[in-house]
Amino acid sequence: MNGGASQRPIPAVQHAIQIVDAGRTVHNRAKAVPKPGPHQILVKMEAVGICFSDTKLLHAFTGHPRKSEVLSGLPPEVLAEIPSYVPGTLPTVPGHEPVGHIVAVGAQVRRHRIGERCLIQTDYRHLPTAAANAAFGYNFEGGLQEYVLLDERMIIEPGTDERFLIPVGEGPGASAIALVEPWACVEASYVYHERREPLPGGRLLVVADAGHAVEGIGALIAKARPAAVTALVADPAARAVLQPTGVAVAVAPDQAALPRHGFDDIVYFGADPATIERLQDCLAFRGLINVVTGGTSIGRPVAVDIGRIHYDLTRWTGTTGSSATESYAGIPADGEVRDGDSIGVIGAAGPMGLMHVVRAASGGWKDLSIAAIDIDDTRLAHLEHAAGPIARSRSVRLTVANSRTSAVAPGFSYIALMVPAPALVGGAVTLAGSGCRINIFAGFATGTRAEIDLDTYIERHCYLLGTSGSGIPDMKAVLRKVESGELDTNISLDAVCGFEGVADALAAVEGRTASGKIMVYPSLPDLGLVRLSEMGERFPSVAAKLDDGRWTKAAEQELLRVAGKSGGNS
Repeated sequence: MNGGASQRPIPAVQHAIQIVDAGRTVHNRAKAVPKPGPHQILVKMEAVGICFSDTKLLHAFTGHPRKSEVLSGLPPEVLAEIPSYVPGTLPTVPGHEPVGHIVAVGAQVRRHRIGERCLIQTDYRHLPTAAANAAFGYNFEGGLQEYVLLDERMIIEPGTDERFLIPVGEGPGASAIALVEPWACVEASYVYHERREPLPGGRLLVVADAGHAVEGIGALIAKARPAAVTALVADPAARAVLQPTGVAVAVAPDQAALPRHGFDDIVYFGADPATIERLQDCLAFRGLINVVTGGTSIGRPVAVDIGRIHYDLTRWTGTTGSSATESYAGIPADGEVRDGDSIGVIGAAGPMGLMHVVRAASGGWKDLSIAAIDIDDTRLAHLEHAAGPIARSRSVRLTVANSRTSAVAPGFSYIALMVPAPALVGGAVTLAGSGCRINIFAGFATGTRAEIDLDTYIERHCYLLGTSGSGIPDMKAVLRKVESGELDTNISLDAVCGFEGVADALAAVEGRTASGKIMVYPSLPDLGLVRLSEMGERFPSVAAKLDDGRWTKAAEQELLRVAGKSGGNS
């Protein structure tokens, strides 16, 4: 090992938060600090944000799709060399919103050096698991410990050669950098490029009920030729339409013979809700279903797997017409806000909702209105205090509304949903106006179904979209804004703590009692949870360095000084 250390010697043991079973965390005060192997890197954690996803891992533990074993991308012998690889029942360290400094590297490490400050991208999409992919803070130990080990062979992105440890300057405070990760997830949900045609080289399924003509398939195939077409078409005349396309067509005997997750595109000519519900299970990862009703009515709500929209990036489109080309043509290029949008943010007063509101208010779009909708007046007042001045300075009309005490008028052209309540997805369609984009930001588990009025969805040309996590470009885009002073991510911070406050922090996030994000400082292991609104009582010298109640680098430095001296006690 090339060795190297921070200004202080690297200790043999450390403080760490570990999930040891479903619903059970421990504050381990003597977890061994691993020594880097030849390809490995040791990072000393500066700050780590708490995420709602941490609570999902806590409750699911071995049942979480990102806690299972890596299936490919790294040889088993390499995985065996990484002590921070902890799939299955092995205890794990959560925390996937981190920033830290590299303090030691192995002899064969080539792309990283001691002393670098790094923002850590944590979503290893190149390392698949049975139902998702590997991730830092899940089946690889995360940031809620003083030191974390990574292996260089797993943190270089295939295809781009980009580092997952993104170099960061020393200018911004640790909290501002750690908060880049959740802000990048928000960014990703808007800029993700939507597919507007069948997948070239993909697998296409065409299903047509009796009496429904098959129209537009030839034009689609001419534009984006699939590798294979499977047909389940009732009328012989409709089947004949598929033959001149020049693509071999396999005829399925019945719906039961269709493979689960087997198709990149499904075009259904019909309006039977039970058929639609069955066909969605045949969508592959990033698959798209196109419902062509031909002027007939579906007649009842359809149980749509909204978890797959979020995690598997599945998509739904449709038309009341008779041609499949109409539906694809109506798909937006991305999920971005547009000039003139009327935006409804449901669950706006929580940590992520505030980020969506601030992003829209500060983005420079013209003639924009935002309705921030929640059920907690105190948190709504906090949102107005934080985002109101930004909106007014940019001539954005921002209103806050408690949906328990006041009616929310329909007609939104954009809806962002923060609350993982299936009924609210169906409700979003009711609130939608023509051409509404519905951003399902709330992370529903795969298999969660919501009753959605697809007749209204199709008639109003709505589009459900959702993403999970962020990529390196998203993080770099937000980081540039932070380092240039264009964005202060600390606007979304509500509380700080050390390891002793993590249990309370997780409870606050799960109970939705926090008005913003919570930041953990690993160098203050005994500090309990302190809300910024309480800072004057607990640490007056820290409160004096807040900026109108907002966290600052100066406040952070003062907290590290005074709480470090007191052992975390005021």
